Amino acid sequence: MKTLGTHNYYVYILTNKNKRVLYTGVTNDLQARLYYHINPNALSKAFTTKYKCYFLIYYKHFYDINQAIAREKQIKGYRRSKKETLINNINPEWEFLNDKI
Repeated sequence: MKTLGTHNYYVYILTNKNKRVLYTGVTNDLQARLYYHINPNALSKAFTTKYKCYFLIYYKHFYDINQAIAREKQIKGYRRSKKETLINNINPEWEFLNDKI
C-alpha cells in the first residue's frame, strides 16, 4: 500500500489586467509557476503569454495530484459564469493575489 506524503499541488486561475480572460492550470509550485507566466520564454506562444494572463485570482491547495488534475479538468469544463462564481466565493473583489502567496 502506498502512503501519502506531504506533497503540495495547486489548481489556479489567472486573468489578464482587464479581467476579461481566464486561464486555469495545475502546478506543484505556485510561486515558480507564476514567475514563469510573468517571465515567459521570449518566443513563447503559450496562451498565458499571448493574452497576458499572469494575475492570480484563485487557487486551491491539494495533497493528491490526481485530485488536483481532476479539479483542474472540472473547472476547465465550466462555463465562464460558473468560473466567476467560484472566484467570487473566494475572492469577491478579484484582487490580484500574486504577492500573497
